Amino acid sequence: MTTLDPERQKQAKAYARIKRQLWLVALAFSAIYMLAWLFFGWAVSLRNWLTHWLLITGHWLLIAEFVAVFGGIYFLLDLPLAFYIGFTLPHHFDQSTQTLKDWVTDQLKSLLIGAPLGLLVLELVYLALRETGAWWWLWAGAGMLFFTVLMANLAPVLIMPLFNKFVPLGEEHADLAERLMNLAGRAHTKVRGVFKFDMSKRTKAANAALTGIGNTRRIVLGDTLINEFTPDEIETVLAHELGHHVHKDIPALIAFSTLLTLGGLYLASLGLNWAAAYFGFFSPADIAGLPAFGLVVGAFGLVTQPLGNAFSRWRERMADDYALQTTGKGEAFASAFTRLANQNLSEVDPKAWVVFMFYDHPPLSERIKMARE
Repeated sequence: MTTLDPERQKQAKAYARIKRQLWLVALAFSAIYMLAWLFFGWAVSLRNWLTHWLLITGHWLLIAEFVAVFGGIYFLLDLPLAFYIGFTLPHHFDQSTQTLKDWVTDQLKSLLIGAPLGLLVLELVYLALRETGAWWWLWAGAGMLFFTVLMANLAPVLIMPLFNKFVPLGEEHADLAERLMNLAGRAHTKVRGVFKFDMSKRTKAANAALTGIGNTRRIVLGDTLINEFTPDEIETVLAHELGHHVHKDIPALIAFSTLLTLGGLYLASLGLNWAAAYFGFFSPADIAGLPAFGLVVGAFGLVTQPLGNAFSRWRERMADDYALQTTGKGEAFASAFTRLANQNLSEVDPKAWVVFMFYDHPPLSERIKMARE
């Protein structure tokens, strides 16, 4: 029977505490950055400079140029903190296996993919602001829903392979692949196959997932999971992921997040109306109001984060129940999540307020206890 490593748990508590502190630092930095652009008048000055000196008049180009400057400066100022959080800290706790070259490569890939996609979404939001008046937030929310569903379909085949190499399980693991495909069949889930990806090139942590929707759905297992876990343990982990499909959690989570997004956009519409009057913007559709938009949406996300986490924890408990009932392997389930706690340096018994604010999964101690009972 796998047992918790007391020394690893001591490290896990320290690791989790530092990450929460750095989260707070990053949050404060973002807020101060956007407030400075508003109250020092930099947002209006940049918009004026782009329109008067560079003679940029088209809405689409003006937004792109404004975001390039506003976002580019933020990216550069935030880079040291991002480097510490994403590279230095995991190495300090012996969780990362990533080289500096690979970290930089990942950042460049993320920027080259994320920046155009983010700009496209923002351009469409401001199009709605210009063309649909007071109801822009509803149109923007509908557009984001479409974008979310589209990305859920395309990410497994277009984006994820840019960061990791996915290969079908070979003959060496044919029995495991057959077992997992049978498990998917019992869940009435059509998958394109079982794939292994090179998780070990970045981390010592282990994970598995059921990615994609419809024709792009597939089972993916980190090589760290395959190498360190028994077939029974892997089966229970994957059964949990299949539980999300059985309970239709992906559409449920998309619907729930869409409602939260609409709420945030509606408040953003009120905030932009106020900011336009207070800071002298031309209208709520003035790109100079982007920092105000970011502040309102960010504050709403922070306030509703516990609500979203509570919803997610509820669905995760349902998936755990499904895994235990389907496999009947409570001890393997408990062993798998105990091993995950040791390997992923995860805190098993966080304080209640930490769970309330940050956890979208039940604490591991809860899940292990439930399995053993």
